[in-house]
Amino acid sequence: MAGSAVVVGAGVGGLATAIGLRRAGWHVKILERRAELERYGTAFGIHPTAQAALDRLGVGDAFRVRALPYRDGRIRTPDGKVMASLPLERIERRAGRPELLISRPYLLDALLAALDVPVAFDENVSDAAALAEEHDLVVGADGINSGVRTALFGTRSGVRHVGTVTWIGVADFETGVHGETWGRGRFFGMTPIEPGRTNWYAAVPEATTAADLRDHFAGWHDPIPRILAGTDPASWIRYEMRHLFPALPTFVRAGKVALVGDAAHAMTPNLGQGACTAILDAEALTRAIGRHGAADLTSALRAYDSERRRSAQRVAFGSRTLHRFVSTERSRLRDSLVRLVPA
Repeated sequence: MAGSAVVVGAGVGGLATAIGLRRAGWHVKILERRAELERYGTAFGIHPTAQAALDRLGVGDAFRVRALPYRDGRIRTPDGKVMASLPLERIERRAGRPELLISRPYLLDALLAALDVPVAFDENVSDAAALAEEHDLVVGADGINSGVRTALFGTRSGVRHVGTVTWIGVADFETGVHGETWGRGRFFGMTPIEPGRTNWYAAVPEATTAADLRDHFAGWHDPIPRILAGTDPASWIRYEMRHLFPALPTFVRAGKVALVGDAAHAMTPNLGQGACTAILDAEALTRAIGRHGAADLTSALRAYDSERRRSAQRVAFGSRTLHRFVSTERSRLRDSLVRLVPA
């Protein structure tokens, strides 16, 4: 007998969860508080493990149509000297496939195309407990400020700021230079996103405004000043770096509630694993539910929590640690350590 589920949040994790539940034969309702999906054009890096999860959800082929391989990323100093390589070749060698980059809108489109139920927009959930009474399963996929988490898991774990903001944009030209440039207390990153365009992000102290951003990177190696000069500040997106702390003791509750993605383990973006962990959560949760069935949901949620919680929290901890390392003011010591890393 099919179960009834409500997924709160229509981001990557929520849509992937809905797909997995529908494939397992569940009746699914998707609630999204926004009037439309967030489609700003940042690039998601999708690790081979998350690519395999998309394959198991039946979305892999559609995802790969618009994805680009990410190779040849370097870590540089502001004057352009290469300190180290990103471990992209090692990832590809071990997994047998490369890291892939995809624009957020394209990934959302691939997920939406695999769904056979609509998203209900402008649905601001104010009573998560009532949803748990109405449905067999409630999935909180509603991001770092998750109302489901606050209502049903308490407030001990909450949003923490790290003192840094990231400005994100897309340049309408290809740079041929990819990776990150690390300065003192700030860094700048560039990745492919689609032919003819470059995804960029600039991490700076929290008080930095859009008007100040170009000054923060004046004199840095090409094409960084050129990217900032050639993109309209009105198109830049400001993102406050935050994470969930302390780590949750469980991702599930009462045999009928589960958290996925940022609702469960929001992390700083330094490892580029936010979308990956959300996809892995969704696939693991729905695989466990498909294996145990609606009649044994408690066992399914326990299996999901056992598979994903510690793994996701390790990634979150690693990302937070990397942020501290990259954004330190003690850049000379940091750079000396980076140069010791084998290529």
